[in-house]
Amino acid sequence: MKSLQRLIQCFRRLKGVGPRQAERFALHFLRAPESEVAEFTDALLKMRENIHYCPVCFSYSEGNLCEICSDDTRDQGLLCVVEESKDIEAIEKTKSYTGLYHVLHGSLSPLDGRGAADLKIKELIERVQNSQQKIREVIIATNPDTEGENTSLYIADVLRGLVGKITRIGYGMPLGGHIDYIDEMTLSHALKGRTKI
Repeated sequence: MKSLQRLIQCFRRLKGVGPRQAERFALHFLRAPESEVAEFTDALLKMRENIHYCPVCFSYSEGNLCEICSDDTRDQGLLCVVEESKDIEAIEKTKSYTGLYHVLHGSLSPLDGRGAADLKIKELIERVQNSQQKIREVIIATNPDTEGENTSLYIADVLRGLVGKITRIGYGMPLGGHIDYIDEMTLSHALKGRTKI
């Protein structure tokens, strides 16, 4: 049953999905009604067709700009730099931050062959330099692991002199943890306790 094995392999590519779970997913769709399979494949195709990167912050968007970039009530002078779009969702749940975001799409990791050119760092520099409203503070909210720390130091170095204040989120977060797994209270305190780099 090559078709079933192919689908299992597709599910195995999903982060955090092991062989047994991938097999369960595949068997579910094998037994599912045709309408459910059609709805699932249509949702995947429509997502790929309609969702793109926001040209300002590089988060995901279905419109021209994402909801946050198009919200003129947000603090335009405050910019939070995160590794992934999912980190924005985690920070937004705290209701402690009202500024804008910039998504890097990863962190510096020389061992994995990921350098500054592979991230949205050049775009971040251009955004800070060309901002219509002066950005007064850049908050670096990369993960508190080795790659996140290295990325944070690199960004602080390249932005020094371009912005008045560069801060790092506080260390109320466990080292080696990931922002999207942290509870709202801890993340809220980490944002309030950010430190200047």
